[in-house]
Amino acid sequence: MSEELKNGVDERPDVSGNEAVISIEHLTKIYKLYDKPTDRLKESLGLSRKKRYTEHYALNDVSFDIKKGETVGIIGTNGSGKSTILKIITGVLGATSGEVKVNGRISALLELGAGFNMEYTGLENVYLNGTMNGFSKEEIDARLDDILAFADIGDFIHQPCKTYSSGMFVRLAFAVAINIDPEILIVDEALSVGDVFFQAKCYHKFEEFKKMGKTILFVSHDLGSISKYCDRVVLLNKGVKRAEGAPQAMVDLFKKLLVNLDDEEETEEAPAEEAEKKPTDAEAAESIRQKTEEKIKADDSLTGGLPMNPNTVSYGEKQAEIIQVLTMDANGNVTGSLEKNKPFTIKMKVRFNSDVNEPIFAYTIKTLKGTDVTGTNTMYEDTPLKPMKAGDVVEITFDQDMNLQGGEYLVSFGCTGYMEGDFRVFHRLYDILNITVISTKNTVGFYDMNSKVTAAVKEKD
Repeated sequence: MSEELKNGVDERPDVSGNEAVISIEHLTKIYKLYDKPTDRLKESLGLSRKKRYTEHYALNDVSFDIKKGETVGIIGTNGSGKSTILKIITGVLGATSGEVKVNGRISALLELGAGFNMEYTGLENVYLNGTMNGFSKEEIDARLDDILAFADIGDFIHQPCKTYSSGMFVRLAFAVAINIDPEILIVDEALSVGDVFFQAKCYHKFEEFKKMGKTILFVSHDLGSISKYCDRVVLLNKGVKRAEGAPQAMVDLFKKLLVNLDDEEETEEAPAEEAEKKPTDAEAAESIRQKTEEKIKADDSLTGGLPMNPNTVSYGEKQAEIIQVLTMDANGNVTGSLEKNKPFTIKMKVRFNSDVNEPIFAYTIKTLKGTDVTGTNTMYEDTPLKPMKAGDVVEITFDQDMNLQGGEYLVSFGCTGYMEGDFRVFHRLYDILNITVISTKNTVGFYDMNSKVTAAVKEKD
């Protein structure tokens, strides 16, 4: 078993005395994929004995338990089966095989507004959804003030939902779902609805549920929220449960999966004699470095295996050409998921097609809306560079700490310089990489000044 998984299992909360409120045993969900609609029709009518479909395993023999009072996260790449497993737990989908046992009242925030009638007013939909969840009119009346206060849509509550903006609609849907006093809360990316103030209100409610000891099953691409709120995390990959354990260990393993740096055998139990040979921190770091170098050499793609923005803008005179760019975390993994307040590395590799005496290498980090947040270049950093000859290949490494707020950013790269006294743009790649900053604490604006706060109460005169 890998070091990450050892640590993950060791750090799991002690819930051995708690009963399992959700028990998932050997759960499998198979979809039949047909090449043509007529193949589906022929099979349904029994007109063909030949198998006309291929089987896609959305889930394949997945098992785990969730104890009472736990907050458990599920993470994985797109198509790993996260939403499928939630829909089976809540009864929206049926399983092909396996069993799911649930002990408690569930409130599921999967597809906000499911079951709403767009012709009804917001108020009528509150009562409709409450009734669908098993509440009497008197019970809904008792919760109505809390629902209306949370939604905060004013007199629009008396208007048909078809007249609502998308923001108003999700606010009401969330308010209804969150105020039915569930024993088990299931959340699928629903905490990202509305504006920043409404999101803050949603997270505050989420924290209230944790303090009340309610059981929470949480699916999100926001790895910062997963690390902050979850007691334990289940990692799915291509429909299979890859591992489970402490949040940070699972996030680290997930980042490896994103760039195929993970070895399948690492999650298997190692022989007893090998388990005793625990590598030192230096050995572990060297192992990661070697594996990363092998991965980069094996993958000569422009982004070193990282997802590339299909809308990347590339231009320049090509006296020099950027042939690879990538980002790496504090452990040396090639990844676009970087932790706040941890070191990280930006690398670019450039091949020179002409002699250049004064090259300049640069990167810029922007918001998704295109606002420059930060960046630097070798001229600003006063980095000594020798003249480059045609055919030279140089690798530039920028090492720094990640002080940006949690969120999504785009990274641009450039190679420029001076030839015969004139400034020239050799090659630029705009917005080629996406990075996700994982944070458990954000402040105002783009970056964190890491303030140290003290408070002293002065005695009255």
